[in-house]
Amino acid sequence: MFGRLTRWRNAWFESRHPFPEADWREARARLPLLAAVPEPAASRLGHRAWRFAHAKRLSRHPALADALSLDVADRLAIAAQACLLTLGWSEGEHRDAFANVHEILILPDAFQRRVEELDAFGVMHEYDDQRVGETSHQGPVVVAYPDLMASGGLDGFNVLIHELAHKLDMANSLDADGFPPLPGDIAPQDWHREFTAVWDDLQARLARGEATPIDDYAASHPGECFAVACEYFFTAPDVLHAAYPALYALLTRYFRQAPPWRHDAFPPS
Repeated sequence: MFGRLTRWRNAWFESRHPFPEADWREARARLPLLAAVPEPAASRLGHRAWRFAHAKRLSRHPALADALSLDVADRLAIAAQACLLTLGWSEGEHRDAFANVHEILILPDAFQRRVEELDAFGVMHEYDDQRVGETSHQGPVVVAYPDLMASGGLDGFNVLIHELAHKLDMANSLDADGFPPLPGDIAPQDWHREFTAVWDDLQARLARGEATPIDDYAASHPGECFAVACEYFFTAPDVLHAAYPALYALLTRYFRQAPPWRHDAFPPS
């Protein structure tokens, strides 16, 4: 019953807003990440991104009026990177997962936030933190334009995926703690075990002065560990799999997809 209702709702939407095939082809041509998604998964992603782009506000700072047009292909490219995270989930699961996403706001450059942080000894530290993206439980997803332009490749970096991963993480709490709502087939202890193993390995490598196999920002906070892992899972899955195969396997279960994408594993829209 719910599947029929979803299909009817999607058909009704596209009868009023016909899917822009040419613009979707252009969006995929612009970004290697989107071009790497095979058919029919790419078609599924495009149609979901089209609905996402209409349901959410995609906006830019006025200073970007000349640099960023936000044409249809731009909007589809932004929305599709967000929707990659939920591509393996049903339409209802996708809507619920991003119910706390209302706006994606693009700023001209990185920005600073005054941060207060309590250390292990109870001492409060204040400092200015430069950020390329941020979000909060019900706040907008904010990204810096240069880093948005640097996203979309197959290199382990994607500011949109990073910040949208935080939104998934915040679905069961006000803060990103690295422990999002889990499907019934993943036990919380399994999630904790795998992420703890990665966290401990990153900390040990940094303590020894060694390079880390994924961005060492993952070692700064459990929530960042999850978000960085998501970036690698979608944009450099071979790197994540080689470094942390058990974590990669866990994320394939969580996202119900295994980049490069297995379209036959996806549920119907």
